[in-house]
Amino acid sequence: MSTIALFGANGTIGSRILHEALRRGHRVTAVVRDPAKITTTDEHLTVTTGDILDPASVAAAAKGRDVLVSAVGGGDGPGHIATIKPAAESLVAGLRTLGDAAPRLLTVGGAGSLRTPDGKQVWDAEGLPEFLLQIMHAHGDALDFYRSVSDVRWTNLSPAATIEPGERTGSYRTATDDLVTDAGGHSRISTEDYAVAVLDEIERPRHLGERFTVGY
Repeated sequence: MSTIALFGANGTIGSRILHEALRRGHRVTAVVRDPAKITTTDEHLTVTTGDILDPASVAAAAKGRDVLVSAVGGGDGPGHIATIKPAAESLVAGLRTLGDAAPRLLTVGGAGSLRTPDGKQVWDAEGLPEFLLQIMHAHGDALDFYRSVSDVRWTNLSPAATIEPGERTGSYRTATDDLVTDAGGHSRISTEDYAVAVLDEIERPRHLGERFTVGY
């Protein structure tokens, strides 16, 4: 059993990570701006307030935990896009203050920078809306920042090109920087199975200091 601090626990992806962690018996501290938005109740769940853009708040949430998870991203509205890279910088800054006692960091990334079978990147596809491109490039900037960090144990998990609520199958395939596609060329993952991959990585770390991705 791990002790996990989770930022963004009330989001589309974060809520699935929260439920999967509790399902497996881990102790989770959900760190949110408004605790009233967390309606889940569980003996292994604690809800507290915090600000991912404040390194001191990050350090307070992370202290004494085994893993710090950030599910804060740009998928919940335009106002969140500008926080993606600053959140990455704040997470690392907060963990650095804890030194050798800092927990591992696992963050939700984006699919835009993944390589496609034609050798390009997902964000090079024609016809993508500007809002989506902004999210993709913000996640790409955050990933570039993480790759410059060597004194914090980080992992960044990119979803498939399409991620949406669906079925929890418990099955998925992984890659590092290449988009995972099925036999028909489609790249997708449910938020439920994405959460399974997050918890699998927490329980059996295989991607310290790197980005990886999942899909069917």
